[in-house]
Amino acid sequence: MKIKYKIALYYTLSASLMLIAFAVLAYYFSAKSRKAEYLERLEYRARSIANVIIEDGNVKVDLLRKLDRTTFQDLYKETILVYNPSYDLLYSNLKDTTIRTHRSLLDYIKQNKLYSYDKGNGEVVGVYYTEGDMSVVVLVSSFDKYGFQNLQNLRQILLLELVTAVLILVGVGYFFARKMVQPIDRLVQQVDSINANNMQDAQVAVKGKDEIATLGANFNTMLQRLSDSFDLQKSFVSNASHELRTPLAAIISQLQVTLSKERTKEEYQSVLASVLEDAENLSDLSNGLLQLAQSELNQEQFVFASVRIDELLMDMANLIRLKQKAHNKVDIQFIKVPENELLVTCFGNESLLKVLFLNLVDNACKFSPDNSAHVCIDFFTQYLTVQIKNQGPLITADEINKIFEPFYRGENAHQTRGHGLGLSICKKIVQIHNGHITVTSNEEGNTFTVILPHL
Repeated sequence: MKIKYKIALYYTLSASLMLIAFAVLAYYFSAKSRKAEYLERLEYRARSIANVIIEDGNVKVDLLRKLDRTTFQDLYKETILVYNPSYDLLYSNLKDTTIRTHRSLLDYIKQNKLYSYDKGNGEVVGVYYTEGDMSVVVLVSSFDKYGFQNLQNLRQILLLELVTAVLILVGVGYFFARKMVQPIDRLVQQVDSINANNMQDAQVAVKGKDEIATLGANFNTMLQRLSDSFDLQKSFVSNASHELRTPLAAIISQLQVTLSKERTKEEYQSVLASVLEDAENLSDLSNGLLQLAQSELNQEQFVFASVRIDELLMDMANLIRLKQKAHNKVDIQFIKVPENELLVTCFGNESLLKVLFLNLVDNACKFSPDNSAHVCIDFFTQYLTVQIKNQGPLITADEINKIFEPFYRGENAHQTRGHGLGLSICKKIVQIHNGHITVTSNEEGNTFTVILPHL
């Protein structure tokens, strides 16, 4: 069922239940008021009859009969019974009818002075009336014809009003439900028109400040993120294909040229060295792509443990030397001496952290004129910082915002071997560890700062 139909249905049901409840209460209290009013009238009637027949200490039934033949009877289907204290029938307005009144009922009226009850054809009121030394029991019954007729009319009016009100509520509920759901319908239509081809420029219209407008704004934000992700994916695939094709094409072309005719031993060695260099380049690219893919995994998919960052950095110099096969200098120093090893211990994945600092220190040495990198370790209340500095070519302000993108290489990196994957891998690894990485470039050199929470 559509939402607008649900809204209209719930609105109609709730409003109808309230109207039915009010109608039932109105009818109930009207019926109760009618009964109380009519019983009061019957009681007044009974006392009036008793007052009429007792005069000067005697019971004068003849006067009651005379009044009964004239205008005394004015209630519909009225029955009047008058008994003396011995329960002898003194008067009855019923003719040719056997009269039976239970003695227990007369005892109750005599004892309690007043009694009223319902019977099938109306209400009955019994009164024990005393004036001077004379007492009588008067029973008056009647059917409230006009009262019940008014209740029947009220019931018909209420039913008619309820049916009319429910029909109006259905129309009004559907109208307002459709008005409420119109923004959602427009949002759905706009979303249906969005696909992978027009996602970059597509946005849903946002009007107002209600929940639907918030939903539209959040959807636009999500759409922009998806568009950026798709653009990044396209760029990644394109760059990865290009980077993979270049060394492969170089290897194939060199081998084809070499095999075209006989070569000397020195020429074969030169070609093999060149092919080996291209193969190593291809191997570095494959490893970088694998590390980038691993860094895209969630934190739950890695095994985390306590890792001493200072000890991890101490191994960087040997790893850089083995990787680059050249003399590199890595200078590591503490800004403050830690009193507790927990201040320089991070809860993380040791393999990923090695990749992180290996890439950063390797880049610092690779782009430094003297192949040196300066590493500074500092710590604060809740986190520690590692700064990797070098004196290489400065990074422009425009490039600082792009260097963490996959396959992006700055102007100062074109003369150096690489593929532009290292920094993007570093950023992913830092994010997995709930940290931050920033870069600054000024006359003092380039500085990469890694912030990680410590234990």
